[in-house]
Amino acid sequence: MIKDEEFQRITVFMKQRYGIDLAQKKVIVNGRLENYIRRGGWHSFDEFMNAVEQDKSGNQEKMLVNFLTTNHTYFMREFEHFDYFKSVVLPWLKQKEAARKDLRIWCGAASSGEEPYMIAMVLADFFGMEKSQWDTKVLATDISTKVLQKAITGIYTTEQMKSIPDQWRKKFFKPMAGGTQYQVVPELKQEVIFRQFNLMDPFPFKRKMHTIFLRNVMIYFDEKTKRELVNKVYDALEPGGYLFIGTTETLDRNSTSFQIIQPSIFRK
Repeated sequence: MIKDEEFQRITVFMKQRYGIDLAQKKVIVNGRLENYIRRGGWHSFDEFMNAVEQDKSGNQEKMLVNFLTTNHTYFMREFEHFDYFKSVVLPWLKQKEAARKDLRIWCGAASSGEEPYMIAMVLADFFGMEKSQWDTKVLATDISTKVLQKAITGIYTTEQMKSIPDQWRKKFFKPMAGGTQYQVVPELKQEVIFRQFNLMDPFPFKRKMHTIFLRNVMIYFDEKTKRELVNKVYDALEPGGYLFIGTTETLDRNSTSFQIIQPSIFRK
């Protein structure tokens, strides 16, 4: 069982490096790491953390992050956001960017890929025949390399696919041999650029974004970290740009310059 000081060491490390607040999650931290530590031959959580901090390749740190970040997502999650994106945000962007035909959309907690692929499907639907004239690629980032690998392969079970409308399933996925899985078609896959990224790092964008989806990730951050992140997001958006957060999340209205459109949808 993890000792208090070992737990503290891990929570401080995760908070300082990734902004993730695990202070109330001792049982979860213990449960997720215990077997891995035992299998790896370390005799204590401290010994494992020494290995994490001394590993120049960063592989052990990646393992730690993969174990301690929860990646629960599914297709069609909080679909009202995609409705709003298609009916309000995209018509505005189509007009605004008519000359450049360049959209900059970032999904900042991509997890296993369902959300960025959904965004790409909405874009394909909206632009239809004109799509080839536009650059509509979606940047999709996550802290966990493990889920990004899954996202890049783009393979989902029949069960995971069941909420997807038939026309999307036929157009954007192909059934795999065996009949229990589907894979994202290459045309859709090439519309999403997956990258590993820590939200606590400086944003590397050369140009400002039009829309940022940062849904169901700030629940892991304390108020101060959340405030700082939201301010960074504000700065990274074009004037008039949109931010979508999870429907159960909130922003402190007094500490943000965002205009609230409706709960969980904000505009610069």
